[in-house]
Amino acid sequence: MNDISQYLIKEEPFYQSQSDEVELYTAAYQARLPVMVKGPTGCGKSRFIEHMAWKLNKPLITVACNEDMTASDLVGRYLLDANGTRWLDGPLTVAARIGAICYLDEIVEARQDTTVVIHPLTDHRRTLPLDKKGEILQAHSDFQLVISYNPGYQSLLKDLKQSTKQRFTAFEFDYPAADVESSILQKETGISADLADKLVKIATTARNLKGHGLDEGISTRLLTYAATLMDKGVDAKSACRMALVRPITDDADIRDTLDHAINAVFA
Repeated sequence: MNDISQYLIKEEPFYQSQSDEVELYTAAYQARLPVMVKGPTGCGKSRFIEHMAWKLNKPLITVACNEDMTASDLVGRYLLDANGTRWLDGPLTVAARIGAICYLDEIVEARQDTTVVIHPLTDHRRTLPLDKKGEILQAHSDFQLVISYNPGYQSLLKDLKQSTKQRFTAFEFDYPAADVESSILQKETGISADLADKLVKIATTARNLKGHGLDEGISTRLLTYAATLMDKGVDAKSACRMALVRPITDDADIRDTLDHAINAVFA
């Protein structure tokens, strides 16, 4: 029997609301509607789900999807041990049994033949067929399925099928407005408002290059990394180059452009 307490979030994850997403998600959970969160890397999608699980006091089981993930990785499999074979539930099955929020992070990374297994959980049936076990699991009344993906960072071979998309309600996330993002950095890392504003200014420069040499802009997550390095005594320019520029590009021209922006902001 799974211990639900191990999946509960004990301390409030900081999340700065940007609109009415907290109220909308709460309504979706009350109706047990499946939810999809879309937006660029590092903009707060996962933090939002963690915050909502804490706020609703519901267990949260997170699965980081990848291209090697099979249906058995989600649902479960038989294992051999000293006593013969035993069934081991996968994370999706555990969530459906105990009434957890199951969060499939970056669902588009999983193979499409794998994601099909979630379909019966997202409509009126709310069931999970365990074919290998010969069981059809009826999801707990508290169970909810949540998926995330980045629609701006995908190939034609890595997109969700319409048959999957149209089973979900959806939230569109983006990087916060400059003043909100500055406030987040101050709250998350304790840096001054002046330093936070400068970091956001650099991020804005990089985000304007998306599609012009950059696949992705500087995320809020990377800004917190830079602020954390600065808090540890690292020189501001060095911290920005390490946390904001080198992770996102190997292009010398783009790197030089962003390095110049850093030098100008921290002149």
